[in-house]
Amino acid sequence: MSELATVHCSLSTVPKGTIVKLVISADHAGFPLKEDVRGYLAKAGHEVVDLGAYRGDLPDDYPDFAEKVGDAIKAGEAPRGILICGSGVGVCVAANKIPGIRAGMCHDTYSAHQGVEHDDMNVIVLGARIIGTSLAYEVVDAFIGAKFIANEERFTRRFKKVLAIEAKYMCGDGSNSPA
Repeated sequence: MSELATVHCSLSTVPKGTIVKLVISADHAGFPLKEDVRGYLAKAGHEVVDLGAYRGDLPDDYPDFAEKVGDAIKAGEAPRGILICGSGVGVCVAANKIPGIRAGMCHDTYSAHQGVEHDDMNVIVLGARIIGTSLAYEVVDAFIGAKFIANEERFTRRFKKVLAIEAKYMCGDGSNSPA
């Protein structure tokens, strides 16, 4: 019980009412949920940059949308992003191939804030066929409201190890040649 209390007390949050800039994207399967989430966030006052899909009735490929979100974050267009596809798995796998992107698939509020607080997750992934609209709103609120707990040594130590793994396997030319 004391461990649970310690974790709960160490939560690090963004002040309520803070406006956040986000990028959002989805393939055709995630399009309806993306539209709902985008509208919800815009109504809450957040600046949401929509990177597509712009229609849900055309065939498309989820890696293209994962790359758009990753590239936008790396370019400084927004500090965080939201990706949605049917299950969430495809865009999560694709996004995590981009250096500097730390995407996590979350269908509950605990994982959504814990992924940011402990792992500096910068992209949340939702499966439109898995999660309902109301819960999706709660999950993205938890993601947006969280911040990395940088003053906790165990989190920064682990985060540095993740960055070292990324650097070990990535070359400056983007190839998969041994670093």
